[in-house]
Amino acid sequence: MHRFYLPPENCRGELLRLDGREAHHALHVLRLRRGERVTLLDGAGHEMLCEVEGAVNDSLGLAMKENKHTPAPACAITLLVAVPKGKLIESIIQKAVELGAHRIVPLLTERVVTELDDAGAEAKRAKWQTVAIEAIKQCGAPWLPKVEAPETIAEFLARGENFELALVGSLQTERRHPREWIRAFQQQHGRQPQSAAAWIGPEGDFTVAELRAIEAAGAKAVTLGPLTLRVETAAIYCLSILNYEIPG
Repeated sequence: MHRFYLPPENCRGELLRLDGREAHHALHVLRLRRGERVTLLDGAGHEMLCEVEGAVNDSLGLAMKENKHTPAPACAITLLVAVPKGKLIESIIQKAVELGAHRIVPLLTERVVTELDDAGAEAKRAKWQTVAIEAIKQCGAPWLPKVEAPETIAEFLARGENFELALVGSLQTERRHPREWIRAFQQQHGRQPQSAAAWIGPEGDFTVAELRAIEAAGAKAVTLGPLTLRVETAAIYCLSILNYEIPG
């Protein structure tokens, strides 16, 4: 069954309407007709089974038949990842959606050559958020991760956000397996963390100063195995461990 995305604010009532690129895809690519059934995702936990009512100009009317809600994951995981060269960040976002990330923060690190002004950063954010939307449609994830505009490590740390468990992949310092830190938290608190962060650096790793700043903010250094991983592999590796070790 074909899946489409409709923002939560447009999912009120039992008669819904697709517009813009979603309607264009439904009408002119898939050529959906009256009576066919589709699934709508609002990115806020709702999965709606709908029946096509008909097209009006360039929009598509849908009648909701069922509405299933999936609670948010017990642990909100934020992926903070250095922007790699080319379009690899799009693949990272896709995999992060599939692995249950709550939020994705692209980082401009000292070893990332990209420099963006405010307009450029917002344009990137909008484009990458669209990648995340396409990913939930592909895999059926009921929750849409928020993709933020790229920013430096210092800018993010200045917010003063606190995570119950924060891990940073590193090649430079004393490290432990991510599982050890997760289980240490569980033993100390008698429960799973409700918020977690995974910091993944660029090619060549974070600089010493960046790593110290991240650790000073509470992140625990982890090893991602004996090999030097590419940025996208490291992100998938770390998210997979968090997804497996912190179920639900």
